[in-house]
Amino acid sequence: MIQAKSIDWPRKRDLLGVHLSEVTYDRVLDTLVEAARHRRPAIASFFAVHAVVTHGRDSKLRQMVNRFDMIAPDGMPVRWAMNLLYRARLPSNVRGTGTMLLMCERAAREGMSIYLYGGTPETIEILQENLLRAYPGLKIAGAESPPFRKLTEEEDAEVVRRINDSGAHFLFIGLGCPKQDIFASEHQDSIHAVQLCVGAAFDFHAGKTREAPHWMQRSGLEWFYRLCQEPRRLWKRYLVTNTQFVQMVARQGLGMLFTRSRGESSNG
Repeated sequence: MIQAKSIDWPRKRDLLGVHLSEVTYDRVLDTLVEAARHRRPAIASFFAVHAVVTHGRDSKLRQMVNRFDMIAPDGMPVRWAMNLLYRARLPSNVRGTGTMLLMCERAAREGMSIYLYGGTPETIEILQENLLRAYPGLKIAGAESPPFRKLTEEEDAEVVRRINDSGAHFLFIGLGCPKQDIFASEHQDSIHAVQLCVGAAFDFHAGKTREAPHWMQRSGLEWFYRLCQEPRRLWKRYLVTNTQFVQMVARQGLGMLFTRSRGESSNG
């Protein structure tokens, strides 16, 4: 039975039209665990530059994700932009890959269960083995690799039934951007678990893709590391989209300064 419970969701800020949450890792974990403990369905996503630009430019996608309960600043440039525009003073970005591991650790400690949805059959199998090895008390209520096509209505209803019947507290979705966000949005009113859209976390934690060294992550160079790994697939995402992001943030910042100066002039 779903219990009505008011959750203190973190404040959101407008970044290129996308409502990003001012959060730290601790705030994300504490808030989502509270929602899951009270069986309050919720959606959290983690946006790096590519996701912010993709959703910010598409009005339909933007309206969709702005209904989410939380969108954490995954990429370091996104964190820098929030600190610059809103003086958020965020000490670090909040990566979906890191949040997934921290949440699994927390779930194992508190007796909560998870469900994995995404990746290939091989990836999902290895991922389960790795998570159980790292967190022996973790309860994996279910795991499945969906087909690389749109589900039929019957298949979709069966997915929802399996997830809800499993009693999972957290549903990790690893379908990539924006497919995972669309899935979460379409099931915002039907899936009872707390949904976390974690992007490439499945591939990282299954060992299919190598993560950037910590010093590159802290320096905002993770994108460069991934570009070197998959240049043909990612060159446009990082080189073109990152440049567009800087330009769009600069325009937003100038617009905010102009609006603020006009307001001060009229008040004076």
